[in-house]
Amino acid sequence: MEETEMKNKRSLAAVVTTMVLVIAMCLSLAACGSSAAPAATAAPAEAANSSAAATDTSATDASDKVFNIGVCQLVQHEALDAATQGFIDTLTEKLGADKVNFDVQVAAGDSATCSTIVNSFVSKKYDLILANATAALQAAYNATSDIPILGTSITEYGVALGIDDFSGTVGGNVSGTSDLADLQAQAQMILDWFPETKTVGLLFCSAEPNSRYQIDEVNKALTAKGITCTEFAFTDSNDLASVTEKAAAASDVIYIPTDNTAANNTESIGNILTAAGVPAVCGEEGLCAGCGVCTLSISYYDLGATTGKMAAKILKGEADISTMPIEYAPATPKYNAAMCEKLNITPLEGYTAIEG
Repeated sequence: MEETEMKNKRSLAAVVTTMVLVIAMCLSLAACGSSAAPAATAAPAEAANSSAAATDTSATDASDKVFNIGVCQLVQHEALDAATQGFIDTLTEKLGADKVNFDVQVAAGDSATCSTIVNSFVSKKYDLILANATAALQAAYNATSDIPILGTSITEYGVALGIDDFSGTVGGNVSGTSDLADLQAQAQMILDWFPETKTVGLLFCSAEPNSRYQIDEVNKALTAKGITCTEFAFTDSNDLASVTEKAAAASDVIYIPTDNTAANNTESIGNILTAAGVPAVCGEEGLCAGCGVCTLSISYYDLGATTGKMAAKILKGEADISTMPIEYAPATPKYNAAMCEKLNITPLEGYTAIEG
């Protein structure tokens, strides 16, 4: 009996010991579980760090922004090509080659194509549009009121955009540079070079509003000096040659403004005028180099470069385009030595020969 009782006590002790060990193990496991909890609650701190990192990345992305620039050029010819190149070179220099991309599109002289081009720029949400020539500016002006638009090779912004009493600042999202040389001085240049002139033929494209503006101003200036002026307007390159022939037959001197269609057909005009022995005074150097005798010349490369400087200020947030006035390029009197020789004309003093 005592032996049996002793066995039972030992068994009970063993069970108690086992239970104690099990309880101790459970407590140990619970302790381990509770020690893992702080690691889980540390996640928000890690998330905050990740958020901060993301914020830092965003800030870096903003400072490293690459600007996308759409360039719409009406047509390819020496003057407009130079303006586009001056713009690209200068803006690249100001922002860095890795900070700016250019999408350069040429409209082949077609206004409707200009609209198609600038509408694609708008749909792509480009950062700025360069409109090179009047038709390109008009298309961009009609396409967006949000994206900054800079014009270049524009003669008169008031005429191009239908702004009455234009004061020199377009406002809104438009500014740029003008290729307008002093029209009164151009009219006087005709009389300085050809003092015996009685009749002047005004040769221009009727589809270009800024050509019309220059023709009207030069006409008024010459008429006031007793010169008879006759307009000879062609509609496009198809009738340019026939109209030029009529102008040459009826005029002592031809005046050609900064006209894109004429600039794209200088060889044809030059051949006709040379054969007729009639000199032309031109509104810009590229025209004069191809078919003229003298001009008040501006550098279209420098004009584009000035536009590029304006673009850099806008994109960097250093200037408000709505308050930026139109900028102008200085003019230099130049002559075409080859054409002077062909027509037996002695260049006036103070004029520089056009290079090339």
